[in-house]
Amino acid sequence: MRILRGTGGALLWVLAAVLGLVAVVLSVTIVLAPVGIPLFLLARRLFGVAVRLMMPRSVTHPVSESKKSLSKAGKEARKSGQQARAAGTKTLRKARKLR
Repeated sequence: MRILRGTGGALLWVLAAVLGLVAVVLSVTIVLAPVGIPLFLLARRLFGVAVRLMMPRSVTHPVSESKKSLSKAGKEARKSGQQARAAGTKTLRKARKLR
């Protein structure tokens, strides 16, 4: 999956570069500047999408990834707390029997 995302990002980056070059050429001519400027903005947006495709998910979506890691840590903490409570209860029962 990572290779597929990287390849898609690279192809999109090349497309954005070509589109940006066409936009610059169109913007140089005064008559076609209204076409070149929006095309340049589209190329800029495509560059951003291409870079996000090449980055790992934890970099592009830090909030959702931190929520996942925090929920996992919470589950692990809850589980270890239950194990500690069970061990403490067991120790307390042993101590009561020794009295």
